[in-house]
Amino acid sequence: MDQSRAREDHFDAVVVGGGHNGLVAATYLAKAGRSVVVLERQDHVGGAAVSAEAFPGTGARLSRYSYLVSLLPQQIIDDLGLDLELVRRRYSSYTPLPGGASGLLVDNEDSEATRNSFSRVGAGPDAGAFGEFYGRTAILADKLWPTFTKPLLRRSEARALVGDDHIWNDFIEKPLGRVIERSVDSDLARGVLLTDGLISTFARANDEDLQQNKCFLYHVVGGGTGDWDVPVGGMGAVSGALERAALDAGVVIRTNADVTAVAPNGVVHYQPLGGDAALQSVTGEYVLANVTPAVLGRLMGGPGADGFAAPGGAAEGAQVKVNLLLSRLPKLKDPQVRPEQAFGGTFHINELYSQLDAAYTAAENGGIPSPLPIEIYCHSLADPSILSESLRDSGAHTLTVFSLQTPHRLTHDANHDGLRAELQAAVLASLNSVLAEPIENCILNDGAGKPCIETKTTLDLEETLGLTGGNIFHGPLSWPFAEDDAALDTPAERWGVATDHPRVLLCGAGSRRGGGVSGLGGHSAAMALLETSRA
Repeated sequence: MDQSRAREDHFDAVVVGGGHNGLVAATYLAKAGRSVVVLERQDHVGGAAVSAEAFPGTGARLSRYSYLVSLLPQQIIDDLGLDLELVRRRYSSYTPLPGGASGLLVDNEDSEATRNSFSRVGAGPDAGAFGEFYGRTAILADKLWPTFTKPLLRRSEARALVGDDHIWNDFIEKPLGRVIERSVDSDLARGVLLTDGLISTFARANDEDLQQNKCFLYHVVGGGTGDWDVPVGGMGAVSGALERAALDAGVVIRTNADVTAVAPNGVVHYQPLGGDAALQSVTGEYVLANVTPAVLGRLMGGPGADGFAAPGGAAEGAQVKVNLLLSRLPKLKDPQVRPEQAFGGTFHINELYSQLDAAYTAAENGGIPSPLPIEIYCHSLADPSILSESLRDSGAHTLTVFSLQTPHRLTHDANHDGLRAELQAAVLASLNSVLAEPIENCILNDGAGKPCIETKTTLDLEETLGLTGGNIFHGPLSWPFAEDDAALDTPAERWGVATDHPRVLLCGAGSRRGGGVSGLGGHSAAMALLETSRA
């Protein structure tokens, strides 16, 4: 390599992985005057936060993997000048009673209608307690959310900041199931409360390791309110805005660059894809790893994830994602709720508290739960821009289905195509159990005449996106604060992005506070690096 090429391939920071966190980190650094290169294995950036015409010839661009935004701080949007619009949903959720013709509709704008809906499902006494429960989580959100873009607090500091020992103990110190069971009585209301603790987290309500509590906390603190918003234009609008911001700031982005090794001294080797180019390398004063801790361990030559795994054990996702394009929304069994209301928020199906526990047992024993707990939302109700004009005029809609209690271990030793088909069938059967007509009546065909339904398993996420175990959080979640005895001596430790090597930082979902489409992993890594360079 000649000297000009050598100089060209030396950067202040090399970002491994062009997902949304990598783009956030790169843009912050570039705007601060640092030279940055992003290496991405796929032919596009965005990682899981992308949109695609999943069904060719239809004119619908779906958020293929991730689908809602809650944890992306307004501070990051403002700091990076992102052109991004988020839409608030009127309805929080709809949960039909299994086997019945009524359901619970939680209307964010009509508390009286919500109380009446509780009565309709025989849970009238729970209406007030349900609201009080979320009133308590709102205190957690209000107090803790502003700390997510600052160096880590210690546990005792976070507890003092919340200022309510009863709330702290109920949601942070004790299994989530205890406060749920004490707060509401009905199987349905308990299930609705628990679901936020089980998104891609294979757990029971009363597990002592508190993974369900950690998952729950991240789902109720976003933005200081816990609201989950729809990105106008789909997830591709998020990654697109980040890519534009990165390029405008001077970030060098190299796609089709498969990173093969990361050295502690900042040398990163990568293989250009799609041609005959030889193995290439770049050098950074720092390397920011927007890959799972397990993948980083392999890239650095370690045995698996040793030295890099997030605390709590092996990474294992616990979801199936199904995308559908419909000619119209299906009819419901419930005559008092319109499909636009039911699908306008999160549509919980077969997610009673008892059903969630039974599903865990079934999956733990190696089977697909039946009925399968699923939740659905309809992006096109809040944001029709993802559909072509002709689709909008025809009344078409998208559905996004996310299952619970379907751990990655189900893919072990299984025929993947066969398992995917089984899981898809289980999703459709669960959905059909609360509809007045089969969902198959409403599924459109693509340009080749194939039904517009796409199923992504944890194994698909592992193989396509490099998400170890298909875990959307890159591993077991951690609390958004440090323990009182944790080492917080370096900027990387204080921002929750440290590895065993001082020149290599985590910048993805595997960092502390890094889960979800939040940009927090990227923000924390950039802040740590800038703080280090100022020292």
